[in-house]
Amino acid sequence: MIGLDTNVLARYYIADESDAEATRQHAAAHRLIESGQALMVCKTVVLELEWVMRGYYGFSAQEIAVVFHHLLSLSHVMVEDRDTLAQALAHGEAGLDMADALHTQAIATATVWRRSTTRNLPDG
Repeated sequence: MIGLDTNVLARYYIADESDAEATRQHAAAHRLIESGQALMVCKTVVLELEWVMRGYYGFSAQEIAVVFHHLLSLSHVMVEDRDTLAQALAHGEAGLDMADALHTQAIATATVWRRSTTRNLPDG
């Protein structure tokens, strides 16, 4: 099983067409995630991805929900503490703060990201 880090998921869901390296990484992330190989996403990666999308790239709550619903729909991807993510999505869809629901079960996560403004959300 291959563990995915935040960068792989961010490159899969966030396209930065102005950055050639990010475009190359997007293609590589897409190939891996769409390969059907058994993949694993740790809770800290979920937390960090939510922060990157919301806090750094300015994704709306609805855009973030689309990303996480898509991630949860991938049968070959095991998400650590899947139930917490599903519950956080339900909180978000009920108008509550999804980030708060995600963070109740985790430690703080630190990261440094360069800004991009283009989104690559899955259809649906």
